[in-house]
Amino acid sequence: MGVRHSRKSRVRTPRNKRLKIGFVSLGCPKNLVDTEVMMGQLTSQGHELTPHPSDADVIVVNTCSFIDPAKQESVDTILEMAEYKKTGRAQRLIVAGCLVERYRADISKNMPEVDAVIGTNELDNITALCEGVTPKANPLDAYLYHDATPRVLSTPNHFAYIKIAEGCDHPCTFCVIPQYRGNFRSRRFESVVNEAKRLFAQGIREINLIGQDTTCYGEDLGLKDGLAQLLARLAEIETDHEKWVRFLYCYPNRVTQKLLDTIAEHQDLVKYIDIPLQHASGNVLKRMKRGSNGDFFLKLLERMRKTIPGVAIRTSMIVGFPGETEADFEELQQFVEAAQFNRLGVFEYSDEDTSKSFELDGKVDKKTIARRKRTIMAQQKKISKAANKALVGREFQVLVEGPSSESDLLWQARMSSQAPEIDGVCFITDPGEAPLRAGEFRRMKITKAHDYDLEGELVDVPTQAAPSLIMIQSSLIAR
Repeated sequence: MGVRHSRKSRVRTPRNKRLKIGFVSLGCPKNLVDTEVMMGQLTSQGHELTPHPSDADVIVVNTCSFIDPAKQESVDTILEMAEYKKTGRAQRLIVAGCLVERYRADISKNMPEVDAVIGTNELDNITALCEGVTPKANPLDAYLYHDATPRVLSTPNHFAYIKIAEGCDHPCTFCVIPQYRGNFRSRRFESVVNEAKRLFAQGIREINLIGQDTTCYGEDLGLKDGLAQLLARLAEIETDHEKWVRFLYCYPNRVTQKLLDTIAEHQDLVKYIDIPLQHASGNVLKRMKRGSNGDFFLKLLERMRKTIPGVAIRTSMIVGFPGETEADFEELQQFVEAAQFNRLGVFEYSDEDTSKSFELDGKVDKKTIARRKRTIMAQQKKISKAANKALVGREFQVLVEGPSSESDLLWQARMSSQAPEIDGVCFITDPGEAPLRAGEFRRMKITKAHDYDLEGELVDVPTQAAPSLIMIQSSLIAR
């Protein structure tokens, strides 16, 4: 089955009146990019976006259904937005995303408040559905946007995501994503490069490459070390400002020496690796159908740190997987202590009825799962705090983010070792004499360490202007 690419259309007068459309985007950055593509489709056809659901003629909820809490959040949000059909001006409620792929029939049957659904392969249908017209796109055709696809950024003006691939071919027994997103497929090399060029020209300072597994990029296109080639090409893009390029979601057995060498070689490639390992016990990893073991992972981490001095490494783990014994969990604890990750997140195992792991025996009770999560997070908190303390007194380049969500009087920034929206931040306690501007690179001296965040003072003066503010602000979307 071929991949259907979206083509940019001419702006036209809508069949109906110009609509105001509100979006709520739930889940991961990959879902957010889908939301941005749908918003681009609508604005290219003359419709207007609104951040206020009470003002929207149509409300679109882009859902997540990766695990039980995500499913519940999606359902709750749908019902919350449905109230605006009674109290606001909303005439239509559309549900999009992974929840549709999994429960399309159930939504249509049990949620009369919902007027239409749109799956992950039907993004081209969004304008027709909002206008109340029968769509044409086939939900069974694999979809993947490209550089000519209309897209409205909802992230702050200084960073953006680029989805470089869709789908996944890995057989992980706990994961249901391939059922929604389909087989792995890469975007064309030059399509990604062209989109990155345009974003940098518009003032974006940081680009984050995403996909279910970015380390597989290009394999289906016949590219050897495709991700390494792509990163090197993006690093070479000439800009009138400094830039960061980051990629997320490595698969451990796809991390090649060429990839590590490429990261080390180019200054604009941030020294940061996100590599979800999921566990360290060989027994658990075998049941997950991921293979490998903690010893292999430790050797890989050692090679990463040797090749890329100062690299920050983030991972995620699943606790309570069927068959995880106390001995397996103790092995995980020992591994976490030995690995000394800069960042670590923990998921409680979610027993999804369409996953292969649903059929496994040895289910772990919820109380034990919660205890194991608390134990690992408490262990990692100490590791993170110690690593942060070691940074006190040192100076780093930071990207100024803007006022903190905690207080308008407090500004925050990020080091390259802190990915947006998932890692800690640096709070600016002394901005110096020059006024602060979001999107500028500055020099910060770390003065205080917390469990996950840092405090510091700026020790330089700005040498370049803040980015041109021509992107759609994040206030146009709810997440």
